[in-house]
Amino acid sequence: MRIFALAAAVGLLSATSAFAQLSELKIMAPAAPGGGWDQTARTIQSTLQSEGLVSNIQVENVGGAGGTIGLQQFVNNSNGDGSATIVGGYVMVGAIIANDSPVSLADVTPIARLTGEYVVVVAPANSEIDNAEQLAEALRNDPGAVTWAGGSAGGVDHIAAGMFAKAAGADPAAINYIPYSGGGEALAALLGNQVTVGVSGYSEFSAQIEAGALKVIGITAPERQSYLDAPTFVEQGFDVDVQNWRMIAGAPGISDEQRDTLTSTIRTMAESDAWNKELETKGWVNTYLDGPDFAEYLKGEIEQTGAILGELGITQ
Repeated sequence: MRIFALAAAVGLLSATSAFAQLSELKIMAPAAPGGGWDQTARTIQSTLQSEGLVSNIQVENVGGAGGTIGLQQFVNNSNGDGSATIVGGYVMVGAIIANDSPVSLADVTPIARLTGEYVVVVAPANSEIDNAEQLAEALRNDPGAVTWAGGSAGGVDHIAAGMFAKAAGADPAAINYIPYSGGGEALAALLGNQVTVGVSGYSEFSAQIEAGALKVIGITAPERQSYLDAPTFVEQGFDVDVQNWRMIAGAPGISDEQRDTLTSTIRTMAESDAWNKELETKGWVNTYLDGPDFAEYLKGEIEQTGAILGELGITQ
């Protein structure tokens, strides 16, 4: 009896210790409210809480420079903190290169890739541009006259715009790309007819697309997507196939135990019905990947993105 009682006590102590580590979670969204990273952070927050995985979760927004301002603050202030996390993704990979950031994703602890999302190019409902060929023609006539509202320089939005320009026969380095720190700002510019087109993930424009305020020029998927009744660039004759992905990382200097606890919690969340219903609503694809496979994937994305930025001439 004593042995069983001792075993039960040890098990309870272990469970309590693990729970104590997850009683609080801090998530930095390194962008302004309204964008994809902010949505990702708050979806993580709501899902973890609804699933009873973490009781107290705080989301902090620190925008600017494609997430590199927030990333630097996170690296400098959270060393060894097992409750601190940051969301990021493809945009941050490019922004680190384009902005010559003093910190990189090598300075944090990768936990998992969470989602994938194709990029859409939209125009105001009253725009004269209705399809990819008309956008291509406008670029060929005067690439500087076509203004693009998107995320930070060097990110997936910028890369998608450059890829389209190249496919259209225009000079990618000559496009007039206007970076915004959050999806809300880019959306305001679009709805105010201050820019020609906007480029971002579907989720950031979905409400206005459904309301008829914006029309889709194309999506950067290899085939049509079930959540969007609009043509791809590929089917319109333009080889533009790129997917944004988003991840979550832990602080630098955390222990293996802290990393494993975070990974286990996020994996459980990613497998939940609540999380997958949220992804379906937002048009995100569950591309969950963790452990050494994700670390290897991240390394490859960094190398590939550097090559793409150099080819398109959009490094700074």
